Amino acid sequence: MNPKIEKLVKQFAKLPRVGNRAARRIVLALLQDKTGRIDKLIDALNDARENICPCPNCGILTDRANGACEYCHDAGRANGMLCIVRDMADVWTLEKSGIFNGRYHILGGMLSGVAGVTPDDLNLGNLPARIANEKITEIIFALPNTVEGKTTQQYIISILGDTNIRFTELASGVPLGGDLDYIDDGTLSLAFGGRRAV
Repeated sequence: MNPKIEKLVKQFAKLPRVGNRAARRIVLALLQDKTGRIDKLIDALNDARENICPCPNCGILTDRANGACEYCHDAGRANGMLCIVRDMADVWTLEKSGIFNGRYHILGGMLSGVAGVTPDDLNLGNLPARIANEKITEIIFALPNTVEGKTTQQYIISILGDTNIRFTELASGVPLGGDLDYIDDGTLSLAFGGRRAV
């Protein structure tokens, strides 16, 4: 393989859920395309790099570099419920299902001694202020049902201390070790609707 093509394949293979075989197919499709797809991809990537950033309030990716995202601006979502998720993919999954209409808080990962992820690595700094400013009455943990997810959940509860906030988590339906990104809408809807106090 040409070293430049091999270099490109290796970069695509580093993306989540893209292995070497899929990376080779992507690279070949782009290099053999005669419709200008590669130029459009380059333009879109450059545009995203320059204009997409995390919302300073919740962590959702947005193109509003100097302000909050559309979820934080939406007054209809100011209903006292805050759903804590690991990443943007979880927000997309919940939004697609249409079962939640509150606000989100993206952690950007989960606590893990093995991976070396500490509380300082997570988006937690402004969480207490958000809860007070947005009059949050319920925090819903929509984290993976894993040791890391449970550890992160318990840590957040501990740092928020004694409050009048109701803490809930997704109910059964999300299997142990389950990841929201792989769960169908029906199962997710049942789990969300049957959430329980933590």
